Amino acid sequence: MIDNLLFLAAPITVSIILAGILSYFGNHILSRGIIFIDIAVAQIAALGTMIGLLLGFAEESGSVKMISYIFTIAVISVFALTKFKKQVISQEAIIGIFYCLALGIAMLLAEKIPGGSNFISKTITGNLLWVTWKSVLSCLIMIVGIGIIHVIFRRQFIKISDSKNGLPYSLWKTRAYELLFYITFSMVIVKAVPIGGVFFVFTLLIAPASAATLFTDSWKKRLIWSWIIGLTGAVAGMYLSYTMNISNAPAIVTLLGLIVFLLAFARLATKKIVTRTIPKEKGS
Repeated sequence: MIDNLLFLAAPITVSIILAGILSYFGNHILSRGIIFIDIAVAQIAALGTMIGLLLGFAEESGSVKMISYIFTIAVISVFALTKFKKQVISQEAIIGIFYCLALGIAMLLAEKIPGGSNFISKTITGNLLWVTWKSVLSCLIMIVGIGIIHVIFRRQFIKISDSKNGLPYSLWKTRAYELLFYITFSMVIVKAVPIGGVFFVFTLLIAPASAATLFTDSWKKRLIWSWIIGLTGAVAGMYLSYTMNISNAPAIVTLLGLIVFLLAFARLATKKIVTRTIPKEKGS
């Protein structure tokens, strides 16, 4: 048991970190109604990595990571600057176009890179159980820095998220805040996907926040509960995958999905009980 815990110490630690930051961003993403942006960003990051590989750099080299970050930030900046007072094309549609374009180009490039198909598969599944303490530390440093930015601008980001497609500030001021938000968001996704994979990151981003939203409208409570739900599902799924010798990402994704559905059914049942226990007054 102790040996298992020692082996899982680094994966559990990085899960705590990722559950917190992804739950935070997940609440923003749900409020904005742009659910699939993380998949698009992850695919764009993978495309940036493949471009680095085509240029002759090693997959784990700093040069490839830098190319991936630059490419992702450049593309996501275009997305942030496409916010208008009258949105002719919805941002969700723009996200879908970006994703399909990035995936199509990545599949074409995979044919030119040795082991390209394996790289795409690894992007989907991740490598959570084998994460190193060095990766955990670099992840923590980045997320602390991003967290400080979001603490400073938390009111502006929340105001924009609550307004959904509206413009709570002037057009260019809103775009500036959006640009800062999406750049920091893309940096987190680019960092998280090689560790957990696309499905893990997407589920940890959306599922816990969705479950927390069922029970409270408070931003503070939603953040706390989504972090707890995400952490519980990630650690439990990881332990099951290790002890049962099954893939970690599918185990975590399945467990988190089941948790959300169970909480949703519990919420519906609670609502029915409340309705039944409060009799309707005559003449009302």
